[in-house]
Amino acid sequence: MNWLEGNLKARSLEATITLEYADEKTARAVAHAVSPDNFKTPVGLQVKTIREKNKVITEIDCKGKLVTFTATIDDLLFSASTAEKTLYTINKIKT
Repeated sequence: MNWLEGNLKARSLEATITLEYADEKTARAVAHAVSPDNFKTPVGLQVKTIREKNKVITEIDCKGKLVTFTATIDDLLFSASTAEKTLYTINKIKT
């Protein structure tokens, strides 16, 4: 193991990401859209997403590499952004 690999490992990395929306319907759709990411995770990585009223709350616990942790956050935010854009487009078409 080289110096960089040894220093990119951490014992435990944790994040709580809260996304707040104008209404519960949007929060429900976004939470549902990002939830499939919760099922298949590498060993040492736990992702849990819940909805509380108009908020989507995701807790990430990573007992591994920093790169896995940051990639997980990036994937979550990309999925949420895609869901938001899709909902916007659907609502625009309806009106």
